[in-house]
Amino acid sequence: MEVCKDGETVTVNSATVTAADLTAGNGVVHVIDGLVIPPVELPEVDPAAAEGEIVTAGSSTVGPLSVAIASQWEEEGATTVPTIDIIGSGAGFERFCVNAETDISNASRPIKDSEVESCQENGRNPIEFRVGTDAVAVTVSNDFVTDLSLEQLAQIFSGEVTNWNEVDSSYPDLPITLYIPGTDSGTFDFFVEVVLEEDEEAALAGNPQMSENDDVLVEGIAGDEGAIGYFGYAYYQQNQDILNIISIDGITANASTVDAFTYPLARPLFIYSDANIMAEKPQVAAFINYYLTNVNDVIGEVGYFPASADALNLARLKWQIATAQ
Repeated sequence: MEVCKDGETVTVNSATVTAADLTAGNGVVHVIDGLVIPPVELPEVDPAAAEGEIVTAGSSTVGPLSVAIASQWEEEGATTVPTIDIIGSGAGFERFCVNAETDISNASRPIKDSEVESCQENGRNPIEFRVGTDAVAVTVSNDFVTDLSLEQLAQIFSGEVTNWNEVDSSYPDLPITLYIPGTDSGTFDFFVEVVLEEDEEAALAGNPQMSENDDVLVEGIAGDEGAIGYFGYAYYQQNQDILNIISIDGITANASTVDAFTYPLARPLFIYSDANIMAEKPQVAAFINYYLTNVNDVIGEVGYFPASADALNLARLKWQIATAQ
């Protein structure tokens, strides 16, 4: 358990002490504003012992993280290597819930109520496992845009302004070209929710170039001085030699701002499964165990940020409960 003091603020793990200490008969009570979960250790997994298929699909953001975990899983002797289809969070939930054909759904947004209902109609009760944190990177290839406010982002990505000199008179007379993820993407959903106040029509009004493939977005932005677009931080990090990331309201995406969620476009990353799937396919339960045990060893290399200790311990606790049936 980690206790930190910053000025007058005291935190226990990620929870804040909210009231003066209360003296009890056997000690002192600290009132906090969150749940503190003790460390959770999962049983050791031998990847070489896993047998049978593991089918995953979903987010283009979580995809690279799952690929990294699967590669390490294979390096440790696994003959069962998960298939990882990168099709967007929404399409991933459709395959998991509506078609009931995948074992794990990768998502860069929480599952929607309507998707939960679709899952339940197929006898699936989705379990959410937090695996990390991402910062949606807003990027350009020019060097005249370095910082934008959320309000300016809304004007740009809604098509309200179409030339850079409309955003700021010091910017050149240059048409704005938008590159954004497709509507099946959890990144698209998140950006629309935070920047455009859930107005999906506004997100499409600026005639954006759209793709579920983030590499296509990177290529488009890199080749157009007037372009601006967004995707998961890992894709920016992989292409930072040809792209520039924009700070938002003066806040740059980094480990501290993302962990504290002060960066406006920080968001949690998830994988989803179901207790019955994990019972019927022990290899799926083993892979999720391996994922939750090893994710923090690889997440920085992929380009994302670790989930808090409490969030990861809660995910491990959910695994224990799901496999105790």
